[in-house]
Amino acid sequence: MANHKSSQKRIRQTETKNESNKYYAKTTRNALKALRTTTNKEEAVALAPKLTAMLDKLAKKNVIHKKKASNLKSSVTKHVNSL
Repeated sequence: MANHKSSQKRIRQTETKNESNKYYAKTTRNALKALRTTTNKEEAVALAPKLTAMLDKLAKKNVIHKKKASNLKSSVTKHVNSL
């Protein structure tokens, strides 16, 4: 257990941030899976901007790396264009 007040607070903050990050990352993974498994072009075109915005927000908040977000957006765009 931590001995200092500041380290105890840091532990509490880390737990809170981990829960939040876990929620956002899981939501994004579900959206990504939904888009990749769809075969309907219109549905994919509708989902793509929402997913792109979600990835940009996660990269901005440092939940995921900005280059990972860029790679995911690129692969999603390729998938949508190939339908």
